[in-house]
Amino acid sequence: MADIEALIRIDDLAEPRLTDAQRMAIDSVPAMTFTVAAVLDAARATTGLDAFGPDDFRERLAVWLQSFEDDTELGPLGRATVFGECVRYASTRLRAHDLMRSQPGIANIVIDRPIMVAGLPRSGTTHLVNVLAVDPRLRSTPLWETMEPIPGPDDIGDPDPRFVRTQAMWGAFEHLLPLMPAMHEMAPDHVHEDIELQGPDFSSYLPEWISRPYRWRDYYSAHDQTPHYAYAKGLMQALTSNHGPARWVVKSPPHMENLPALIAVHPTAIVPITHRDPVAVLQSAITMIAYGDRIRRKRIDLPELAAYWIDRIERLLRACVRDRDAIPASQSIDILFHEYMADQKATIARVYDLADLEMKPEADARIDRFLAANPRGRHGRVVYDLQGDFGVDIGALRERFGFYYDRFPVRREPVLGERT
Repeated sequence: MADIEALIRIDDLAEPRLTDAQRMAIDSVPAMTFTVAAVLDAARATTGLDAFGPDDFRERLAVWLQSFEDDTELGPLGRATVFGECVRYASTRLRAHDLMRSQPGIANIVIDRPIMVAGLPRSGTTHLVNVLAVDPRLRSTPLWETMEPIPGPDDIGDPDPRFVRTQAMWGAFEHLLPLMPAMHEMAPDHVHEDIELQGPDFSSYLPEWISRPYRWRDYYSAHDQTPHYAYAKGLMQALTSNHGPARWVVKSPPHMENLPALIAVHPTAIVPITHRDPVAVLQSAITMIAYGDRIRRKRIDLPELAAYWIDRIERLLRACVRDRDAIPASQSIDILFHEYMADQKATIARVYDLADLEMKPEADARIDRFLAANPRGRHGRVVYDLQGDFGVDIGALRERFGFYYDRFPVRREPVLGERT
């Protein structure tokens, strides 16, 4: 484990110095054919199933695939990654449809007042949801279960074979990208984003983290996401049928830009929304993406990456400002990142009060143990340079996000190279 005070400077984002393991991984993957038929045939072969349910998903899958094809800088491993994700989601769709067809009562399961955390990437959502998830009265989406929500016929045993596969996969990923845990740890048993449950319906902003899918970004922005929230709810019901409890705690950044869809599908939802300086969010998020891109892309254009995500975060925040009042005041609170970091227990208590959830001694003790075991920066602290690495004008960026600073009193965090 890295010293908690260790500073990490990644100085080769634009021109990566690849390790032998990274070169070997890039050179070892076969060529990929990006067609809907290729994805669906691979999913059928993986599962032995054939019925995908309603066919509307095929249009969205086609847009995903064309977006990946349009991204000409995706390298061999990047292409293999996005194709593999499509096959994984299609396989889950097959298994989910098969399960729900055989057990129609699943559709009647009540998802009771779910706690659905929204907030920018890198704004504390992951930490908050993992803290809340230690309470045994709440059901959550650990990484291993979101990767493969519906078990196959051979997924029997303890530990669950899906956990073992996820542990091996993410272990290999972190072997290739050893600095990733310092930016975003992905332990198999940590709670992951519930938009993974929209993946089998081929929606959400999932493709944007592993490619530059301009075509998909614009398609997604132009379509109501309510049907895909409903699809994800169906998977939550399926997961609840496997084991309870029926009260969930989940999180995803895109909830911020889909508040009307979220509350339409989950009218009793409790929605804590975390808020953080978007400049600090961006420097963290795009550095993490750029670091991962060394194995995904043939060439890394850091200014393009910055421009893509500045636009993307602006779209998300404008939707949040516009639709914030779609969530009833009795069901939502705004959580400022700097206040959460200053007093985590007080913030957690606010969420419990909002959710009408008694803080029992067992839950309180579990939370204390989690906080003690997971201090901020325990894998080291990355030094970000938004201006030096990405060519971003910090002052202009702050002006661009003025509408958000005006709406929510987030603390502006000092960044490297900024005039004070």
